[in-house]
Amino acid sequence: MVKKVSVSYLLILLSVLIPRLGLAQTAEAPSAILNAYIQEGLQSNLALRQESLEISRVTESINQAKALFYPRLTFNPTYSLAAGGRRLQFPVGDLLNPVYATLNQYIGSERFPTNIPNVNELLAPNNFHDTKVSVQYAVFNTDIQYNYLIQKDLLSAQEARKRVVENELRYNIATAYYQYLQTLDAVRIYENNRTVLRELAKLNDKLVSNNVATKDVVTSTRYEISKIDQQLAVADKNRQSAKAYFNFLLNRDLSADILADSLLTRTLPAAPPALADLQQTALQGRQELKQLGGSLRASQNAIKLNEASIRLPNVYIGGNAGFQGFGYTFSNQAYVVGQVGLSWDLFKGYEKRSKVQQAKIQTEIVQTRLTEVEKQIQLQVVQAYYDLDAATESLAATQSGLANAEQTFRLIDSKYRNGQALLVEYLRFQNDRQTAQIQQVLTRYDVLTKRAALDRATAIQ
Repeated sequence: MVKKVSVSYLLILLSVLIPRLGLAQTAEAPSAILNAYIQEGLQSNLALRQESLEISRVTESINQAKALFYPRLTFNPTYSLAAGGRRLQFPVGDLLNPVYATLNQYIGSERFPTNIPNVNELLAPNNFHDTKVSVQYAVFNTDIQYNYLIQKDLLSAQEARKRVVENELRYNIATAYYQYLQTLDAVRIYENNRTVLRELAKLNDKLVSNNVATKDVVTSTRYEISKIDQQLAVADKNRQSAKAYFNFLLNRDLSADILADSLLTRTLPAAPPALADLQQTALQGRQELKQLGGSLRASQNAIKLNEASIRLPNVYIGGNAGFQGFGYTFSNQAYVVGQVGLSWDLFKGYEKRSKVQQAKIQTEIVQTRLTEVEKQIQLQVVQAYYDLDAATESLAATQSGLANAEQTFRLIDSKYRNGQALLVEYLRFQNDRQTAQIQQVLTRYDVLTKRAALDRATAIQ
């Protein structure tokens, strides 16, 4: 019996040391399988695709702002038909005909006409066309210049927003993958313990048939098996849910198979750098700050836009060339008009001053938000750092507890088979071992999850 205990203890010791040796060798190596899933998610995730479409939309806004720098050429023919309406009536004939008649009598000749008709024309032109080509070009327009800069700043902010979603998606995919692997380990633990209890049930059947034990040991064992079956059903349900959520993040069929990386079940990430270094890395790499930086520059350019519209006029040139007249004869109807214009709002009820003040307030809001986010990021790094530290210490405790529970169970198993222990003791220590196994799995994946949270907080990819 002493030899059995020594061998059991040696096996337990090796089971604890071997993963730690593997950890020392592969802790720095990332999971190739997980990285492949993350890249797949970055290419197919629907939320990230929406962000890409938003970038395309803002890019088109930049193209529209850039188009305002070019001349505008327009072909603009019009044709008018009119009937009724107001008329222009002027008695030209009634006024001039008597005068011209008197002049003719005075000079003794018919040099002046005496049949001039009165004017009676429709104000709306009938059978009149104006077929022209117009060109307009803004020589100097501060609104166009600063609007283009604002759109570029908004594009920069939107691109940073996409990288924020990418960082969050990496974290979600990693944690969902860890959760799926955790459910696999839970199912494996319950199945192994059910196998142990079934072997115990066979042993108890033999003991009862040989009149060594009473029948209650059989019913008690079967009850424990039923409890394991119930736990296994819940664990399998959790596995299916974790699989569906992981596939959802990757925009795949929810029941698609997931390749499990067994390396992750035996290794843990390396210790993180110093807290101060992580905070500095986060302030330099977090895309939320770059997103707010783009919004801040857009607000500053909005101030310049409104200030320039107060101080400076807009200058433009243009012209029209075409044909104009009654009927589409194009004979003696050609014309050309050139224009140089200036637009300057000298007074508009202090509206532009209000817009300048509004833009300054918006800039201050964004600046305040930027300062707040910097503090929040530093706090997130601190919390994630100490959460990881606590999870690592908890893992060491659960590993020690599992080793003790394994050793105790092996001793009780040996005693029970030799008739030196009661069934209630066996079941109690078997349940303790199962609890220790589950707790060790939970804490191991909790360390991986906490490290993923720290990487998210520091924007480490």
